[in-house]
Amino acid sequence: MTLLAADVQDQLAWLGEYELETESLVEEAELLCRVSEGLAERGVFAPQELLDLRAVGRRLGEIDATCRTGLWADALGADPATDPAWGEIRLLARRFLITALGDWRQPMPRRAHPHTGHRPYATTE
Repeated sequence: MTLLAADVQDQLAWLGEYELETESLVEEAELLCRVSEGLAERGVFAPQELLDLRAVGRRLGEIDATCRTGLWADALGADPATDPAWGEIRLLARRFLITALGDWRQPMPRRAHPHTGHRPYATTE
């Protein structure tokens, strides 16, 4: 969620030279949103946090297949007037982080080395 909530400039800086496919990012975020139901049942997420994650998941689900293709850096550079999706997702992710952690500004996830097989946006936890 931190990556989705970050300012565009920070997202692009984090991406650097890495070519992250939009579909991979969307799938990973949708997975978190799907498993959040079970995690909430175990007390990991509070009710409002779960509502916020559902909102992120719904908006991610609304991104059509053509917008999921290609590199995420290219999608981030799209005109927000014609493609507001990432701006809306950014606001929803920020709302979740504010509810969960008190502030949406969190350290960006540490990127794992691409040759290890780990996700490029793995965290240290």
